[in-house]
Amino acid sequence: MRDNPLRRCWADGTPALGAWATLPTSFSAELLGRLGLDYVCIDTQHGLIGYDESVPLIQAIGLGSSTPLVRVPWNEPGIIGKSLDAGAMGVIVPMVNTAAEAEAAVAATRYPPAGRRSFGPIRPRHSEGDDYFARANLEVACIPMVETVQAIENLDAICEVPGVDAVYVGPSDLAVSLGLAPGDNEAEARFTEALAAIVDGCRRHGVVPGIHASAALLARRLEQGFRMVTITADSVALARALREDVETARGTSGGGDAHALY
Repeated sequence: MRDNPLRRCWADGTPALGAWATLPTSFSAELLGRLGLDYVCIDTQHGLIGYDESVPLIQAIGLGSSTPLVRVPWNEPGIIGKSLDAGAMGVIVPMVNTAAEAEAAVAATRYPPAGRRSFGPIRPRHSEGDDYFARANLEVACIPMVETVQAIENLDAICEVPGVDAVYVGPSDLAVSLGLAPGDNEAEARFTEALAAIVDGCRRHGVVPGIHASAALLARRLEQGFRMVTITADSVALARALREDVETARGTSGGGDAHALY
């Protein structure tokens, strides 16, 4: 089985930069996978991608050097197992608010005795080799999302769960939970304080803090202590490039938010 490039970043202490795939086309996923980023995450929660579309996207990302991740629709063992059996090297699990929910996410990603993942790696047994079972628990990443006030209150307990490799912040859901508008609320102290609390909690427990951001926000997020940062997304980049081309052709000024992913 191949080493997980994302885990190498975490072990080396270098920031892991990634992209988000939201469109159900393997070609755009291949383009993302060939950018030299550390990971590409296929979004089956809010993206336009179902399980059947995610399989060729995982294959396409594998043509490059990035770790293929899947954000599953929910903390449910069936879809977590199927995503891993399709070849994902890790899952991002939304709305994990308690230690019990974190334990459930970990259990779905690990073979016994460390978890309850059912054995049946239909694709990885061919793409990763005969030692997949022996190494999967070491290489596959479990990344719960911490994106609510409740999750922050339970952060220490979540990070203490064995097998939680990283936590990933969804800024929009976090902002909504804080009573703010969706998005990055850099001018709001309660938002930046919440981010600081997440980073501090991760440091206490040796867990990697990750976050949805943008290229423009990267330096700020690294300064805050995040070590896994999503800097672009296929749909956002496509929409921005199309808008800029039309504005250039028409000689009009730019508009819209060039920073937010979601």
